[in-house]
Amino acid sequence: MSSSDTPSSGSNFLSLSTTQWLICGIAAIGFAFDIYELLMLPLIIKPTIAALSAPLVQQMVASGTPQAEAAQLWAPGGANYISWARMLFFIPAIAGGVFGLVGGYLTDQFGRRRVLTFSILLYAFSAFAAGAFAQTLPQLLFFRCLVFIGVCVEFVAAVAWLSEIFTEPRQREKVLGYTQAFSSFGGLLVAVANHLAADHGESFPAIHGGHEAWRYTLISGVIPAIPLILIRPFLPESPAWADKKAAGTLRRPDLKELFSPQLLQTTVVTTLLFAASYGIAFGAIQQLPQILGWPKGHVDVVAAGNQAMGAAQKTATEAAAKAGKPAPPAPLLAKIGKQAAGNASDEITSTVSKWQEVGGLVGRVLFAVLALWIASRRTLLRIFIVPAMLFVPVLFWNISGALETSGSLAWIQWGIFVAGLLTVAQFSFWGNYIPLVFPMHLRGTGESFAANIGGRVIGTAAAFITLSLSSGQPVAAMARNGAIVAGLYALVGVILTFWLPEPPAEGVED
Repeated sequence: MSSSDTPSSGSNFLSLSTTQWLICGIAAIGFAFDIYELLMLPLIIKPTIAALSAPLVQQMVASGTPQAEAAQLWAPGGANYISWARMLFFIPAIAGGVFGLVGGYLTDQFGRRRVLTFSILLYAFSAFAAGAFAQTLPQLLFFRCLVFIGVCVEFVAAVAWLSEIFTEPRQREKVLGYTQAFSSFGGLLVAVANHLAADHGESFPAIHGGHEAWRYTLISGVIPAIPLILIRPFLPESPAWADKKAAGTLRRPDLKELFSPQLLQTTVVTTLLFAASYGIAFGAIQQLPQILGWPKGHVDVVAAGNQAMGAAQKTATEAAAKAGKPAPPAPLLAKIGKQAAGNASDEITSTVSKWQEVGGLVGRVLFAVLALWIASRRTLLRIFIVPAMLFVPVLFWNISGALETSGSLAWIQWGIFVAGLLTVAQFSFWGNYIPLVFPMHLRGTGESFAANIGGRVIGTAAAFITLSLSSGQPVAAMARNGAIVAGLYALVGVILTFWLPEPPAEGVED
């Protein structure tokens, strides 16, 4: 990095050099597609399990299980459906947490830029493979694990990278705050991508003989690899890390040091508070597409799905008759109908999800502004987590009673907008806060422990808990259970803010 490209000592966000804009750009793309990849699953899980479980249902029927019983086991709320939904949410989170922790260590050992680059490539091509090649649920699970590993490593590397390149406090707050705002833009993008895939999937090339929207949505995750491949040669390493590495003064990272007397409170409190923020999202908010979607969900979504199913099956039968061919066999008609119903459901639920992501984007921007004016980090976090503790449980408890009410999607959209604002802003808080409380030689390791063990494992476990409590119950129970789980996570988070350390403006000395 030349002297003309080093960060200015001022805090003017608009006076960045070309290289600094490239740095911010690739970090923003990485943050956006982190969330893009993570939020795919809640949007597509119902049609995905319906599609990939269809052969299993036929196998059960062939072995003597009644058709209705086999279908019920794989329908939303059925034992097999819940089992696989839990695994698809939680096993990738465990893989991401464990390997993400290793990635954080590698970030401290081998540099921020190198690990950042490979992590983005990993999750981009794994997402593509999930959509293009997965033909069974175990295959999908494998590729989702790879996606999570890449995402978990990328967040840590990017935050450490930005915080060490932009060292002036106000400029660092702006850069971290506004680049992380693109995370919510990524969430909005995946909702749009899913909507487009559901609306125009028939015009895309067939994959495994079908035009299922969930496959095209997964494949779209390869997009961040394209600019990265072009920009990668122009990205500098963190100068502070590189200088210490070259001088031989960079200490070797040691996981045990996170639990030394100097860092124990910081490690434990940030890890559990990170988990609380993620628990609000995954315990309730990210379950909304399942709660609303076809075949058992909001009355308007179910009606739209059933209408699309009937129309698709009628079209297929009429097309066969015009061609002088026999009507399609029942299994094929069922597949055609489910695909059409799933696409119609995706179109509606992705529209609702857009409101959540717009709320999240507003929350991240609001956080970026408030972070420049509120010195106390405890106060800044409480501005969002305290109202989230009250609002999110009340919202989902009311949603549980409105699933049979036609037209109630309008107020649900406004409610999820506010829930997204209050919850997603907390994720930006952690990106700005964590680099200040761990020394440079432990920054990647410490950030990774809090973000991956706390957020990705303990926090994402909220989805596992909500789904487990909802097994065998009506979809409305999932909304009520989500309200309880999210409320408890948030309550624990509010209590823990009293022990949250206030970091020095310049960060912890190495």
